[in-house]
Amino acid sequence: MQSFRTELEQINSSSKVLIEKDIIDLDRKIRAFKEGKIHEEKFRSLRLARGVYGQRQQGVQMIRIKLPFGKLNVKQLLRIADISDEYSNGNLHLTTRQDIQIHHVSLDRTPELWAKLEQEDITLREACGNTVRNITASPEAGIDPNELFDVSPYAHALFTYFLRKPFCQEMGRKIKMAFSNNEKDTALTYIHDLGFIPKIENNQVGFKVLIGGGLGAQPFLAQTAFEFLHEDKLIPFVEASLRVFDRHGERVSRHKARLKYLINKIGLESFLALVKEEERSLLVKEYKIDTENKTPTTFRQFLNSERPIINEDKYLRWLKTNTFQQKQKDLFGVYVKIQLGNISTSIARKFAAIINKYADKNDIRLTINQGFLLRNLSNEELPLIFSELEKINLATPGFDSVGDITACPGTDTCNLAISNSTNISVALEEVIYNEFPELIYNHDIKIKISGCMNSCGQHGLAQIGFHGSSFKVGSAVVPALQVLLGGGTIGNGEGRISDKVIKVASKRAPNVLRTLFNDFEKNAAEGEYFNSYYDKQGKDYFYQLLKPIADNSTLLANEFIDWGQEEKFATAIGVGECAGVVIDLVATLFFEAEEKIAWSAEAFENKQWGDSIYFSYAALINAAKALLLDKQVHVNTQHGVMSDFDKVFIETGLLPLNSSFTELALQINKHEPTEFFAESYFSKASEFVTNIKTYRESNVLIEK
Repeated sequence: MQSFRTELEQINSSSKVLIEKDIIDLDRKIRAFKEGKIHEEKFRSLRLARGVYGQRQQGVQMIRIKLPFGKLNVKQLLRIADISDEYSNGNLHLTTRQDIQIHHVSLDRTPELWAKLEQEDITLREACGNTVRNITASPEAGIDPNELFDVSPYAHALFTYFLRKPFCQEMGRKIKMAFSNNEKDTALTYIHDLGFIPKIENNQVGFKVLIGGGLGAQPFLAQTAFEFLHEDKLIPFVEASLRVFDRHGERVSRHKARLKYLINKIGLESFLALVKEEERSLLVKEYKIDTENKTPTTFRQFLNSERPIINEDKYLRWLKTNTFQQKQKDLFGVYVKIQLGNISTSIARKFAAIINKYADKNDIRLTINQGFLLRNLSNEELPLIFSELEKINLATPGFDSVGDITACPGTDTCNLAISNSTNISVALEEVIYNEFPELIYNHDIKIKISGCMNSCGQHGLAQIGFHGSSFKVGSAVVPALQVLLGGGTIGNGEGRISDKVIKVASKRAPNVLRTLFNDFEKNAAEGEYFNSYYDKQGKDYFYQLLKPIADNSTLLANEFIDWGQEEKFATAIGVGECAGVVIDLVATLFFEAEEKIAWSAEAFENKQWGDSIYFSYAALINAAKALLLDKQVHVNTQHGVMSDFDKVFIETGLLPLNSSFTELALQINKHEPTEFFAESYFSKASEFVTNIKTYRESNVLIEK
């Protein structure tokens, strides 16, 4: 019996059966893959949807732990630390999507690891791959004096509703969603596939809805789908949008497969019209979200004790940059800066003990700039928690300031990274804290770094951004950084994408920073924001300003070596897994069609009519696509599958069908998701898959 069986028995959850099925299925698929029964590309797609991501280093995996809107409690933090010690390297990495990642995990041990996480209600499901990724939200939600209402229950409701939904498992690409808790847009809704900003209109609660945003190599700012959408329409709108994306989105060229490209191609008006067409097929036309906070708040009775001996100057700096007064009377929030989002398990445990003593142990939030937010501290406790945090080096001032740089792991672990993004971030923070200490009070300028152009470090929206690159000097390759300027958040769903200005050798990035800060300090007007200054001076001004630093005729020997390395630089880019993989193998598609028919039958037995209908639809599409590929007909959308199947097989009479295949498949959005339709649609899909299989087998025999 597998070693994770004991852990499975200890899972206490209303969805225990589904969780057990997930974990056992992952174990079986790992075994089948190792036995050569599952194609490598198909297996990659499967494990990504279960939070298991291949690293740059061969033979080990990164595990992404999905924490909806970045919320966790002390017990969960300790469990994740235990998992990292047992299965990884004793380090936790906090991400810009409010997840926690652990690295260097053996593939064989991932089911057991997952089972142990689920004992504390922590999931890996759909943390990677072509799925609905972690739903992020402003970490201050629920305690911010400036918010209209707490968006946390809405983020949690979307997370719960779309987890394991059939139409969210194998989309053309990932979907990212975010909730900002006020018009300052601290969750950056404008760079998300779907973003939500709270609104109240005529005493009704709702959201401004943004759609079609994204960073990556070709960034798009989101468009406004609704200035106001009633809260009860939120989940139905998102479901209809995901169904449209699943059916019409690109599936061959993954670089063009995000929702932003579909909307850019057909236009927002046409996209919303398709969403409207989906309404009939939705199981729920309105969805009332329970906004009652069921997490008990930890209030401690403050025990009078002597004020600790602390450095008052350091404390006042920390107090000014890392704390704020909550909307709850006499309570404070405390931000904790975690450099690059990396925290060792030994420090994490000491940190958990501090939270237990002073803060709300049931509600810790990860922030989108890779730190923590602690809640519900009294004013009297602030000197005490500062003292305790300082002992473990977690009382650094300047949270979310110029000195709090966001960076992805880069070449440390990622296949796609070109040059280092972590060691350079440390070097840049040293420049700021040592040479420009007053900038820790500046929250206008954000510095963000990615290891490549894909913007996992969000360089594309920074006032000062860098992304990994390289260039050649003779036969040698130099590690480089592309410098970007002028990005940032405007507010209420509006933002700016930064401009690419110049490329410099990576080792010269500290001089880039010094030059920019000195110029800004010398020439900007009093109180002028960086982006205002950038707009006034213009892109070419900054190109000329930085051009001497980019002079490659003066390169030194150490500049051919990347940060944190000892040998000369060489590009080594692997196959990225951020987007998942599209599998176009005929046998695999037939297998998947039959598998989905079985899932449809199972869902029907469980009276899940909507899920049964979607599995039947997926079986139809997979079977038709398999036969098209057998004829060397390649298609890049589900809609294309329908159209081409009709042309190749139905209109030519090769396959008899009472209607066109398009009409058969699209019954899915012409009917209410009733028991009667689910049964009828399943019967037709099952018959179609059987006929397709028979047709192919007979033609293979004829060819032989």
